[in-house]
Amino acid sequence: MACALDLIFSALSDPTRRKILTLLLEDDMAVTDVAEPFEMSLAAISKHLSVLTNAGLIQQERRGRVKWCKLDPDAMQIAWAWMQGFGHFDPLDLDGLEAYIEKTLRDS
Repeated sequence: MACALDLIFSALSDPTRRKILTLLLEDDMAVTDVAEPFEMSLAAISKHLSVLTNAGLIQQERRGRVKWCKLDPDAMQIAWAWMQGFGHFDPLDLDGLEAYIEKTLRDS
């Protein structure tokens, strides 16, 4: 059986699933509303939602006849904690890079 970290990164590897998570940042959504911006069948969206649910990134619940999706922001903590183990990455210094390139071009 895959560990939680594997399931999370596998779920995040697909651009459609990342877009779904972005949509759910706004608010809970019915499955049909989640499917609306995508050019794929409701069955295909349901498969993506199942992957996200199995990874613990979203929760699905039935409210009457409608199935709703809700983001579970705490689920990302496992992945975040793992990534923190690699330390702090400095942001790219574009001004410094530009100055280096200009100096290199002048000196050559």
